Amino acid sequence: QVQLVESGGGLVQAGGSLRLSCAASGRTFTDYPMGWFRQAPGKEREFVAAVGRSTSNTYYADSVKGRFTISRDIAKNTVYLQMNSLKPEDTAVYYCAASRVLSAILNSPPTVGSWGQGTQVTVSS
Repeated sequence: QVQLVESGGGLVQAGGSLRLSCAASGRTFTDYPMGWFRQAPGKEREFVAAVGRSTSNTYYADSVKGRFTISRDIAKNTVYLQMNSLKPEDTAVYYCAASRVLSAILNSPPTVGSWGQGTQVTVSS
């Protein structure tokens, strides 16, 4: 089991940027596949982005392609989500996730073993 702590959320105007961080800890490998999900009030939790054990192996939801970038620093056990050109519809609680296999994150519905507590992102118009 991996413990995950998100940070970096906040309030930003439309068109602005934020960078979320997720620090992982626990007795596990440092290169677990990791991902980001988000959930708005009254909505189901949805996939946003994922990165595999290779930092170049990335996946994105269609709604964020070209605007968001996921990356990781394996040495620091940290994954990042750089969010640019933010829109009001990006407003949600963003959750970090980790699993032994990438398919657990990419499958619908996901079968993720570890979740963070979430960080609020609010985009004003």
